Amino acid sequence: MKRVTINTNYVGLVFKKGKLKNVLTAGTYWLGFGEDMTLYDMGKEYFFTLAELEVLLTNTDFINLVHVIDVADNELALVYRNGNFKSVLTAGKHAIWKGLSAYNFVKVDINNINIDEAIDKNLLEKAPLLNYIRAYKVESFEKALLFIDGKFERIMEAGNYVYWKNSTSIQVLKADIRQLNMEITGQEILTKDKAQLRVNFSIQYKVDDMIRALLENKEFEKQLYITMQLALRECIGLMTFDELMEGKEKVAEMVMSITLDKVENLGIKLTNCGVKDIVLPGDVKEIMNQVLIAEKRAQANIITRREETASTRSLLNTAKLMEDNSMLYKLKEMEYVEKIAEKINTISLSGSGQIVDQLKQIFVK
Repeated sequence: MKRVTINTNYVGLVFKKGKLKNVLTAGTYWLGFGEDMTLYDMGKEYFFTLAELEVLLTNTDFINLVHVIDVADNELALVYRNGNFKSVLTAGKHAIWKGLSAYNFVKVDINNINIDEAIDKNLLEKAPLLNYIRAYKVESFEKALLFIDGKFERIMEAGNYVYWKNSTSIQVLKADIRQLNMEITGQEILTKDKAQLRVNFSIQYKVDDMIRALLENKEFEKQLYITMQLALRECIGLMTFDELMEGKEKVAEMVMSITLDKVENLGIKLTNCGVKDIVLPGDVKEIMNQVLIAEKRAQANIITRREETASTRSLLNTAKLMEDNSMLYKLKEMEYVEKIAEKINTISLSGSGQIVDQLKQIFVK
C-alpha cells in the first residue's frame, strides 16, 4: 500500500497493468499493489495521443474533468481561455482539463478560403494562427488581380488580404499604377541616307487597364519595350541624317502616332516620350565639328564685313559734314592733336623762332 496526497487543481490518474482504474481529485488516498499514478496540473494544457485519449475516455470520471473537442479534417478550433485567445487545435480529438479556467472553443471551416468577420483580425498576426493563413498586401500605389484555382476572380484594390491556408490555389498578380519610366538605350540605327547612329530613347507610361496588362498579355513591360524599339527604328529609318538633326522632336510625334493603338492593347497609356541622346560615330562627329567651325567662321566674316561697311559709311558721313562746315573740320583736327599730345611726355625744340610760329598756326584759322 502507498499513501498519496493530491492538492487542489491537480488530478491523479491511477493505472493498473496499463489500464485506467481510477481518477482521483484533491485529497489523500491509498494505492494498492501494482497500481501507479500519474499526476496532472489542471491549470496546464496536456495533449494526449489518440490511443491514450481513447482509453481515458472510457472512464466517466475522466470525461467529467475535461473538455473533449472533435476537430474535422476541414476545420480548425480556436481555443479561448478566460476570454483570451490561447491556441489552435487541428484535425483530431483533443481533451483539455477544465480546471479553474473557463474555456470556450470556436470552430472554423477552412474549406472556405475567406475568414469569418467574427474572428478578430488582430489574432491573425499572432504566432498560433500565422501557420494557417495566407496574407497578401496591395500597396496604395498598386492594384492586383486575384486568381483562385487558376481562375480570375476580381481586381484587388489597396489593402491587406488574408485567407485560410488550404488546398485551394491562390495567386495574386500586382502592378504599379503610378507613372513609370522606361529607357530604351544604345539602339544602333541606320538613317535613310545610311548614317549609323546610336540612339537613347525615353518613355513615360501608366498601367491603364489591369486586366489587359496582366491577364491578356504576358510580360507586358517586355512587349512595351519591343513595341517602342521597333517604332523608333522605323521612324529614324525614314529620316535622313540632316532631317533628324534638325527635328528630333518629330521622332517622338511619329513614335506616339505609330504605337498609340498597340500600347492600348497592352493596357498601357503612353503619356510622353522623346529622344534623349544621339551618339555619333567618331568620323561623323569630326566632320560635324568641321562643318560647325566653318559655319561659325562664315558668320564671323559676315559680321566683320558688316561692321567694316558700317564704319566706312560713318566715316563718309563725317567727311561730308566736315566738308560743308569748316568749324567742324577744325574741331576734329584739334581732337586728333589732343590725342597725339596725350602720348607726348616732353617736346624739345631746336632752330629759329619760326617753329613756334608754325605751331601757333595749327590753332589759328
